[in-house]
This record gives sequence, C-alpha cells and structure tokens, in this order.
Amino acid sequence: MEEKDKKEEIKKGNNSDIDEKILKAGFFKKVWYSITKIEKYPNMSAQGFGKAVSYLAKIVAILAIIVSLGMVYQTYNMLKEGVEYLENGFAEFSYKDGILDVYSEGAITISSEDSYVGETIIDTKTEDEAIINEYVNKVTNAGGGVVILKDEVKIKNPSVAGVISYSYKETIDILGITEFNKQDVINYIQSGQMVSLYVSVFLTIFIYAFMMFLLDGFVSTLFLSFFGYFTAWLARIKMRYVAIFNMAVYSLTLSIILNMIYLGINIFIPFEMEYFQVMYVTVAAIYLVAAIFILKSEFVKKQMELMKIAEAQEIIKKQMEEKEQEEKDRKEREERKKKDKEEEKKKKEKEENTGEEPEGSGA
Repeated sequence: MEEKDKKEEIKKGNNSDIDEKILKAGFFKKVWYSITKIEKYPNMSAQGFGKAVSYLAKIVAILAIIVSLGMVYQTYNMLKEGVEYLENGFAEFSYKDGILDVYSEGAITISSEDSYVGETIIDTKTEDEAIINEYVNKVTNAGGGVVILKDEVKIKNPSVAGVISYSYKETIDILGITEFNKQDVINYIQSGQMVSLYVSVFLTIFIYAFMMFLLDGFVSTLFLSFFGYFTAWLARIKMRYVAIFNMAVYSLTLSIILNMIYLGINIFIPFEMEYFQVMYVTVAAIYLVAAIFILKSEFVKKQMELMKIAEAQEIIKKQMEEKEQEEKDRKEREERKKKDKEEEKKKKEKEENTGEEPEGSGA
C-alpha cells in the first residue's frame, strides 16, 4: 500500500511539473506548444485574457518586423535602380517645401518589368482625386507599385493590405531637407546619409503593419472564437467564452507563421497566392476544433475515472461494512461465551458454599 501511494504521489508530482512548465513557458515555448501540442491549449488559455493578447501582440510584432525589413530591402534596391535611371534617362525635377515638380508635360509610367517596385506612375501636375484613384487602381491591378504625386507618394504592396501614403513634408522634413534637385538626389543616395531614411521607412512601415496585422488578428480571433463557442455547444462542453477566445489566439500561431513565410518569399519573388486568406482561417479553425474535442475527450476520460473511483469506493465501503459486522458478531459471541463462563463459575461457587450436592449424587 505504501509503495502504491508513493507511485501515485510521483505521478501527481509529474503532472504538477508539466503545469508549472506551461505557466513559466516563454514566448517561443508557447509558439512551439501552439503548433505541436494542442492538448496544452486549455492550460495556456487558463493563464488569462491578458496573456493571450500579449502573445498575439508579440507574434504580430515579429510579422510586422519581417514586412518592414522587406520594405527597407525593396527601398534599397529601388533607390539603387533609381540612381541609374535618374542619371541616364529621367527628366529634371526639383523639390521645395513639401512640393515635388517633375519637368514633364504629362504623366510618366514605368512598367513593372522595368521597375523593381512594380508599376510606377509619376504625375506631379494633377490634383484631381479621380485621376489619382485611377492611378492607384492601375498599380493595384498590376500587382503592386508606386504612384508619385506633387505632395506625396502612394505605395501598393501585395504584402500589406491597403495603400500606404507618405507625405513628402512629414517624411523628408524629418531628415532636415527642405529643398533639392535631380543632382542633389543622386549625390544624396550615393552618400552614407541614407541610413536615416531606411530607419524612417522601417519605423513607418512597422507602426502601420503592426496596427493592421493586430487588427486583422483580433478580427480573425473573434470569428474563430464564435465558431469555437458554437462547436463547444454542439459537443456539449460548457466553456466560458473568454477561454475559447484565448484558445483561438493560440490556434492562429501556425497561420501567422505561414503568413510570415509567404510574405518573406514575396520580398524576393513577388507572387500572389489565391485563397491564402481562406487557408489562413481554415488552418486556425482546425487547430481550435481539435483542441475543443481533445478537451471533451479528457473530460469524458475523467468522468469515467470518477465513475470507476465511485464504484471502487462503494465496493470498499461494503467490504468495510461486512468486516465491521463480522467484527461486531465476533465480539458479541466472545461476550456471550465470557458471560456464560462467569455464570457457570458463580453457580459452582454457590454450590460449594452451601454444601449441596449436585442432583443425582446419591444414586
């Protein structure tokens, strides 16, 4: 019995160690658990809403960093190609106090085959919003590109939802530059002062991408949590919504990592994967449903164990009652025997004291 109790204690101790490891698990350990150990979702979810949101923010930040570095890399190559193009065949231009003026009669279009950043449209004369929107739609349909206007530049990148706009005044004034011309730009790009521009591009893209990806993550988590709540209801598992929401956050892990790989490849080899967003949500939904049904399986298993324990307790209780009854009967028999002996002894003592002979002695 003692050895059995010790084994049970060791077993319980091991389980406690696992729970403790999950509670103390760092970010990257949670990423590993989220992909390879779905059965850990309930334990990670139990850490609370705050921990889940913090986890989502961290993994989204990594995704935003990858996109930002990709944009810096593309900017570097764009400027490298741009210097060659400026020197050999681009029109003269000048910039002053937030306004760019390209000395050209009409819009200049550079095809995606001739530009590293995709289709590029330059028009510093127009202020018509309809025409500007037409330019944006054109580069979007071409798979991405740049629209350069008199006071801003608009960038459409397939890696980021929406169109990113940079105001010259807000972006260039940070560098302390208020005026330049074509030759000044060539000299500046070829100098070592471009580092500050790359930093500015990185920070701007990072903030934008982080907010966009975080918002998209929350929307996806909400959708998955409602789906998960409905699944739990069908499976007849009573779970708090916040617990399912937390599990939905962790179920997005593999989808976000696949998105990182997709965007990382896109930096070097631009391409568009059809229905990627559908796959993104589907993979997360599979993980969440699997976690819910594993939880149900564990719940059923525990119920079965409890039933077995209850049955065993009932059997032990009956055995104990039978033993108690046997012990009681045994004591009663011993008491009766003892009492009979005492009565017999008293009777003999009485006969000896009175001198009476027992019946039949004179025969």
